[in-house]
Amino acid sequence: MVQSAATDAVFAALSSPTRRKVLERLSAGPATVSELAAPFDMQLPSFVQHLSVLERSRLVRSSKCGRVRTYEIAPERLEVVEDWLAARRRVWEARLDRFDEYVKHLTKRE
Repeated sequence: MVQSAATDAVFAALSSPTRRKVLERLSAGPATVSELAAPFDMQLPSFVQHLSVLERSRLVRSSKCGRVRTYEIAPERLEVVEDWLAARRRVWEARLDRFDEYVKHLTKRE
């Protein structure tokens, strides 16, 4: 159940193009809130809400030095998504393998 909640939180966080772009930027290295917000045409409080969603999902973490808050990506949390997608892939690959075997079986009978 905990894993499911974590997966839901990560996918909800990744559902926004803005948040995905923030993650892409953070994959290049840590950045302050103003650096992250600069490319986006939105008010700072709205942008900070996106950062809050990312932090609650634990895809990013922040630290504060004086008045400056700096964010960095937490790549280990992306493993939740990778694990979920890998499990779905295994299911579909097994189904396709069985379908392939069935088609081969039918072809031999003809």
